[in-house]
This record gives sequence, structure tokens and C-alpha cells, in this order.
Amino acid sequence: MSYIKLDYSKATPFFGNFEMGFLQDVISSIHTNLLKESEDKKGSLGWLHLPGTHKNEEYEKIKIEAAKVRGNSEILLVIGIGGSYLGTRAGIELLNHSFHNYLTQETRLSPQVFFVGTNLSSTYISDLIELLKGKDFSINVVSKSGSSLETAIGFRIFKKILADKYGEEEAKSRIYITTDYQKGTLKLAAIEEGYKTFGIPEDIGGRFSVLTSVGLFPMAVSGICIDKVLDGANTAKMELAQRDINRNPAYQYAAVRNILYNKGKTIEILASFEPKFHYFSEWWKQLFAESEGKEGMGIFPSAAMYSTDLHSIGQYIQEGRRDLFETVIQIEKSEKEITMGTEPKNLDGLNYLSGKTVSFINEKALLGTVDAHMNGGVPNLVIRVPDICPFSFGYLVYFFQFACVISSHILGVNPFNQPGVEAYKNSMYSLLRQPQKLSENSVTTQAITY
Repeated sequence: MSYIKLDYSKATPFFGNFEMGFLQDVISSIHTNLLKESEDKKGSLGWLHLPGTHKNEEYEKIKIEAAKVRGNSEILLVIGIGGSYLGTRAGIELLNHSFHNYLTQETRLSPQVFFVGTNLSSTYISDLIELLKGKDFSINVVSKSGSSLETAIGFRIFKKILADKYGEEEAKSRIYITTDYQKGTLKLAAIEEGYKTFGIPEDIGGRFSVLTSVGLFPMAVSGICIDKVLDGANTAKMELAQRDINRNPAYQYAAVRNILYNKGKTIEILASFEPKFHYFSEWWKQLFAESEGKEGMGIFPSAAMYSTDLHSIGQYIQEGRRDLFETVIQIEKSEKEITMGTEPKNLDGLNYLSGKTVSFINEKALLGTVDAHMNGGVPNLVIRVPDICPFSFGYLVYFFQFACVISSHILGVNPFNQPGVEAYKNSMYSLLRQPQKLSENSVTTQAITY
């Protein structure tokens, strides 16, 4: 019995049970090959064994330095993009108070965490600069290669602000670099300037790096118990080694996705009835989009937050094109609870809900949605998770990483490269190196040079 449960009974009306059996040998063979390939330590499979090997010097350094930041900073700025930030933000927003950054320092007992280097908006960056005024802060720059333009620009801007505030030497003590152990622009800068560094293993790519220093250091700074995160991932690693497709939810998820894809279901919506899953969904989208979306193939990963989005795109899901399916994350036990009371006049007509919890009502909304969408021609898979906690987060990260790689191999694509990402970069760099041309109507506001 696995920690999470996958219920695909609301998808089976759209295919035959025998089709799952056809994939048993294929998936088992893929898993065997993954284990063999991971032994050389030079591919992209370091994440496969990572959860059970975290008790090391680097891990202890993460805890020590995170405690320092909690002691001397009101804000931690995480500078990174894509896999260097999405999983981190997913963990911080899922596992902390819904309004973590708005609470007082005394209530939080940990720094606010803000993200930059995720875009090239001068307005966003300027607003963040204003937010930092009068605040003690530290920086964590995350990039395996150090070559992402968004990250490099963010680092240059906020490194100067840090130096102007504290002086060069103290500023250096507040800068943490998470990058390749041996090479790259950031590694060279760290050696030259004496910045503290955390390493990203060579055999772990960005979107698979949540459980390395990439995610663990900022999560530890925000007060999350990273021991429990890794315990959850390690439990997933052990449970998902089960070779029987009938007892392995990751195998089942990968199989059902591909069966539905071959039947024309080319869009997957990851849905949750818990708003704290928003950035987890964003990480999931990158994981599957960059892993499967190539060579003219792949399921398009989308996300929805219910019941909010049932009042926006719900109509389309119910009656639009029948080329999609849903995977719903169901949380079995709410962190907090509210019980509906009774009103004497019952003007809103809600007394029939008296004594019922909001979580109970939310659960019925979930079950009703799954039934309605299935009856409308949309296959549904439900992933049941006991609760929202660090252990569950670690388990889910490993579950989706493992299932994604299995699914990609069934599809026949390499899940570890992303050649299409370079296309926009090459075009952008070409345009940036051209002579600047400003129209007569061009206006720059609040211009600052860094």
C-alpha cells in the first residue's frame, strides 16, 4: 500500500482494462534500464537515488547557513528561473501559511521569501527594490550554468543594492550561490569573490533539482523541516520500486496518461481544490512540458484551481472540445477547519449546511466535479494525499518526477533535454546585440543604472 493513492476509475470508461496490462512489461523494462543507467553517475538520473543519500556535509551546511539567514535577515531573495525557482516556490507556498509574507516577523519566526530573476519586467524589479528599503536581506542566486539572462540581470542589480547597503565585505557574506560544483559563470564568480556556495550535482537537471540545495536551502530558511521533505521522497523512492503495475501508482499514472494520449486526449489539466497548490502546479507544468513536449509529440500540461476556475473555464471543460483529461489532487485531511453554524432567520438558505465543515463541502465539490466532468466526456484521475505537510510534498515531488520519466520513455522521447528552450534565447541575444533604436515616442520612467 503506497502513501498516496491513485484512483483512475473515472478514466476507465474511456479505455479497456486490458490496455494497462499491455504496458506492464514495457514499463518494467524502462524502470530496469533507468536503474542501470543511473549507476554511471554521468547521465541525468541523480534524482533517482538522491533522497536516500542526503545525510552529508552539504546537507548540514544548508541547515547551518539557513539558520544564519533566519537570524540576520528579514527577507531572502531567491534569484532564479524555471527549475531554479519553481519547485522551491512550490514548497514554500504549499507548506507555509497561505499569507506567509504578510505575517509579522514575530508570527512567522522566519524571513519573508521573494523571487526575482523570474522575468524581465522593470516594473516588477523596481517594486521589489522599493520593498527592500529599510529591510535586512540576503540573496540566494540559483543557476546551474549561470548563463540565464534573467538570473544574471537580477543578480547584478541586487548585488549592487546589497553592497551599497552593507559595504562590499558584508554584502559578500549575505550572498549564497547555488550552482554546478565544478564549472560555470556563477562558480567562477563565487571563487573570485568568496561567496558561500551550494552545489547542484552534475547528473541532476533543473526541473529535477527540487530536492537538492536548489530547493532545500530556501525552504529551510522559510522554516520548513527539510528532514521530513526528504523522508517523504525517500519513502516514495522505496514504494515506487514495486514492479507490479497494479500496486505502483506512478506506473499507473504514466500508463493511463499514454493510453489517453493515444486516444486523442492531448491536454492534461492538473486540478486542485486547495489554492496553496498553485505553484506546485506551475512546477508540474514545467516538469512535463520540458520533458515530453518535443519532436512534435507530448501531452500539453495545464492547471486549474477549483472551485475558482469552475466559474471561468468550467463551461469549456464540461462541454468544449473533448481532447482533454484531468488529474485531480485530493487532500484527505485539511490543515485547519471551519464549521458552519446556524442562523435563526436563515436568510441565505444555508442552514442545511449547519454542523458541516467547509472541508466537507469542498470535498463534495470535488466529487461532484469529477462526476460531472467524466459524464461530460472528460476522463478523470484522482491522486489522494493524506494531508499537506513536508513529508507529502517530498513524496509528491518524487512521485511526479518518476512518473514523468516513465511516461516520457513510453512516449519515446528523451525526458532530460530541452532543445526548444534555446530557440527564444538565441533570437533574443541576437536582437540584444543589434544597435539600439528608440522611437520618438519612447518613454523611460524612473530610470536607474546598475
